[in-house]
Amino acid sequence: MFNHAVGLLIHPRQQWQALRDMSETTFKRNAPYAIVLALLPAIAWYVGTTEFGWQAAAGGVTYLAEHSALSLVGAFYFSLLIAVATIGYFIHWMSKTYDVKVDPLKGFVMASFIATPIFIAGVAGMYPQLWVNVLFVVAAVAYAVHLLYTGLPIMFDLPEERGHVFAASVVGMSMIVIASMATGLMLYWNMVSPPVFV
Repeated sequence: MFNHAVGLLIHPRQQWQALRDMSETTFKRNAPYAIVLALLPAIAWYVGTTEFGWQAAAGGVTYLAEHSALSLVGAFYFSLLIAVATIGYFIHWMSKTYDVKVDPLKGFVMASFIATPIFIAGVAGMYPQLWVNVLFVVAAVAYAVHLLYTGLPIMFDLPEERGHVFAASVVGMSMIVIASMATGLMLYWNMVSPPVFV
């Protein structure tokens, strides 16, 4: 399953073609992909905030209490999965407009593969420097958009122009999902489980 992650990062066009040629059943067996890969940023942020500390500005390093970090990272992990599931459902919903058949599970798996660079870049959360993490996130999001624009036309045998219009719709929806996820996490952190520093 994880050889797909390497393929998508190194030679995405060939990897998308290999994924397209899989049977529907084999493709859907990759459903746990996001569930497992989303653990990478969650674990990295837990370790980074409790063991190595976090430096947001020119001040000193701050650490989160382990129980607080666990609560916040758990919310972050489930938010990632909800975001991928929502984007996957949107791929399923929009597919009717482009005369391709995508069930919700296939949309979820496809969204999981698109999110691969974001999951992997989340490992940077272990390093306590804000600018490093921002750099990794921006690069990961840019590469995820590249995977989306490359993958949709290949996976659904669409002409490039129609595939790119489909991808642009998914990007627009993804921005709404990410903004909603960030807002939800902020509300959770402020109202339900505020950070406890040590």
